[in-house]
Amino acid sequence: MNASSETVVAPVHGNPARGSAAAPGGARRARLAALLCGGSLLAGLPGMALAQEQAPAPAPSPAPAPAPAPAERGNIIRSISVVGAERLEPTTILSYIRLRVGQEYTALAADEAIKDLGATELFANTSIRNDNGNVVITVVENPVINRIVLEGNQRLKNDKILPEIKLAPRQIFTRSKVRADVARIIELYKRQGRFAAKVEPKLVQLPQNRVDIIFEISEGPKSKVRQINILGNEKFSDGELRGEMVTKQARLTRFFSSNTSYDPDRLAFDQQKLRQFYLTNGYADFRVVSAVAELTPDQRDFIITYVVEEGERYTFGEVKVDSQLRDFDSEVMSAQLPMKTGDWYNAKTVEDTVEQLTELAGRFGYAFADVQPRFRRDADKRQMNVTFLLREAPRVYVERIDVNGNTLTQDKVIRREFRLAEGDAFNSLAVQRTNARINSLAYFQENFEVKQVEGSAPDRIVLEANVEEKPTGELQFSAGFSSIEQFILAGSIRQRNFRGRGQTVGLSVNYSQFSRSAQVSFSEPYIFDRNISGGIDIYRRDFNSFNFTNRDRNTTFEQATTGFSMRVGVPLTEYMALIGSYTLNNDDVSLDENQFFSDINGDGVRECDPLLAGRFLCDALGTRLSSILGLSLNYNSLNSRIRPTQGRSVTLSTEFAGLGGDVRYVRFRGRAQQFWRVGNSGFIFSLLAEGGTIIPLQDRPGAGVDDVFLTDRFFLGEPQFRGFAIRGVGPRVLTQAYVDDPEGGPPILITDRNQTRDDAIGGRNYYLGRAELEIPLGSGARELGLRPSIWTDIGALWGVEQPVLQDNPFGVQERDANGNLVYFTRRLDANGQPVLIDGQPVFDRTTNPLAPDGSANSPAIRPGSRIKETFLGDSPSPRITAGIGVNWNSPFGPFRIDLAQTIRKVPGDDERRLTFNVGTQF
Repeated sequence: MNASSETVVAPVHGNPARGSAAAPGGARRARLAALLCGGSLLAGLPGMALAQEQAPAPAPSPAPAPAPAPAERGNIIRSISVVGAERLEPTTILSYIRLRVGQEYTALAADEAIKDLGATELFANTSIRNDNGNVVITVVENPVINRIVLEGNQRLKNDKILPEIKLAPRQIFTRSKVRADVARIIELYKRQGRFAAKVEPKLVQLPQNRVDIIFEISEGPKSKVRQINILGNEKFSDGELRGEMVTKQARLTRFFSSNTSYDPDRLAFDQQKLRQFYLTNGYADFRVVSAVAELTPDQRDFIITYVVEEGERYTFGEVKVDSQLRDFDSEVMSAQLPMKTGDWYNAKTVEDTVEQLTELAGRFGYAFADVQPRFRRDADKRQMNVTFLLREAPRVYVERIDVNGNTLTQDKVIRREFRLAEGDAFNSLAVQRTNARINSLAYFQENFEVKQVEGSAPDRIVLEANVEEKPTGELQFSAGFSSIEQFILAGSIRQRNFRGRGQTVGLSVNYSQFSRSAQVSFSEPYIFDRNISGGIDIYRRDFNSFNFTNRDRNTTFEQATTGFSMRVGVPLTEYMALIGSYTLNNDDVSLDENQFFSDINGDGVRECDPLLAGRFLCDALGTRLSSILGLSLNYNSLNSRIRPTQGRSVTLSTEFAGLGGDVRYVRFRGRAQQFWRVGNSGFIFSLLAEGGTIIPLQDRPGAGVDDVFLTDRFFLGEPQFRGFAIRGVGPRVLTQAYVDDPEGGPPILITDRNQTRDDAIGGRNYYLGRAELEIPLGSGARELGLRPSIWTDIGALWGVEQPVLQDNPFGVQERDANGNLVYFTRRLDANGQPVLIDGQPVFDRTTNPLAPDGSANSPAIRPGSRIKETFLGDSPSPRITAGIGVNWNSPFGPFRIDLAQTIRKVPGDDERRLTFNVGTQF
């Protein structure tokens, strides 16, 4: 009995710091033991009474001990308080832990609470103390970041680093985030090829528990690829294989290339390039055993080593098509395969054939056609047998067309560009054309593609146009300098998707030293929602023509054109359209009277002086009204209007001037251009051919007067014909002066081109051709927007009527006895060469000189003038130039520069070796 009592009431001692108060479970066990002992005592009372009856009464027992006091409850949480909180409310901190008032406090519960607080990353330090059930939580809050400072970064600017790191101002500082950001910055530099980069983070304490985080960056040199070693290659040299790789060895000739830096992703890509190269050359068993990049001891460069196994070279064995589609005959398709038995095996040809067969099936409505090449290798014969299996698939129809994402653009603007309608049989070619047409709108994201989604049945497909609209309004101001126009100012405002209807409205103003213009335009691609386009332009254009004297540019005539043009277009096919137009122009051609007018006849009347301006300019003066009807046939299959890489465009046009007005002619023009991608190399080759002729429908009598006005003729030169100055090709008149011989001989003609006036007078016919190859550059050059090219141009301009020419070395005006004017002409021999006496030309006096073509010449164009005019350049003989050029999307605007070499020209043509054009936008 006593032993049992002692076990029940023994106190439980514990460590007060760890919540040493008796646990509630221990108290319950003590009460249960007391009840059991009490029950035992009650059960023993009858036996004890019987014993008392049988035995004598024992001596009185001692009094029982008093009941023990209740156990202490120091391990029961009575209160929880928070110390050290500054920004956070205590209730917020308590919500992060699981300790609650009334629960038992244990070391395990305290440890879990500390872990919960640490997981929030809000505190630099935490501790928990238990004082007889009063739990005190002490916290030290992490500081708030005031700012992030990057120091020492020159190659990677702040805007490239800050978006990539986790820390930011007004966030809570944690050491784990700092470590992660250091690793991230180093990774960014590794991608730039700077593997020696180091980042040292520093902390600057500020008042109010704030800190500045400073990342001190040591960028180090850019790690280049010093050497690329290839082991195991026997069929191809190291140089050939290195040429297939994107990564290049660092050499002086590749100073501007970004491919000489080490990039692990590029290393993996180069392995694929090697495998592709061998597979396209028949080595089906080729594999890269290993690729190792070793950093040199100075941490500056890498040495890359490839170990390869070439294997045996295979040829194509049996190649055939096994078609399960009813519209495709296996034997016919097998005969049309590009590879034949005995050809060297080429994995690229196989891939291209799969794409072509899939595309072909798509054109016949099999959207989900599955084309799988099956390979059967014959190692003994070293042959690769290939079977193209076209699995059976249902013909697919368009169930629905969904247009999503457009908020401004109306649905009809997008839907009318679809070449398929709901219910039509699926056609992959029509889907590709739809992609091209929607991309050409330039209203949405680049490289838009119609998504193909399975419909409600296996033979149904849903076409989704998930568009992302981009701004279509343009407000542009530009300034620049051109070798043609000198200083240029331009401004324009245009909305290419007006009211979301696909309409285009615009206003533009241009000003330069030699031209000024203003234009208002409107175009509607679908008039009354029909497939008919229309537009109107209203404009004013002032143009100053010019010539060159002593390499100086001189303004000659001024032409002011005020008018409007209307056009209507009707599509004939998917790629072809017929466009009709009407243009009404009022042209006012004038000359500076102070510079080009004089009193020729001495009667006090000032008139256009042919000696100063030229007869062809004097003839063009005045105001004329031109009423022009036009018709053009356009074909366009280019994949882009801005920068095409493949496709064709052809334009044939005719203009008839004479429906009223003062000008009568018919003009014909043609222009064709074709673009090709040269394999997968990135080269783009293009050909251009254009030409035109103008036929006068009016007779303008007069010696040396052409029936086509000067302002209506063709001109050729820079910029369309590179290698020649503006209007540098074609018919022209050179005016040279005579001076007295200091030794008393005949007058001397000054033949120096720099002291000769050069007047281009245009022509009736021209042609122009161009071949150009755009050369791809590395990723670094592409990021700069550099697009170099090599080109050659060929062309000619001719067909104008020869003007009346003057040759008066003495500058005198004499008359014979009959009153006829006397002229001085050079004496020519039987071969048409000037007769010389003592090295000087001999002149004869005559009253009826003959022009070089045998026709009677007219009186001198300017009495008393000592000049000689020479007519040159009127020849269809081709002029040929070649050169290199670079397009650059520079930070200050588009820039184009060309360096040309003239291969063939005609006497009189004006060459120009270097031309450029640059501008900017702000």
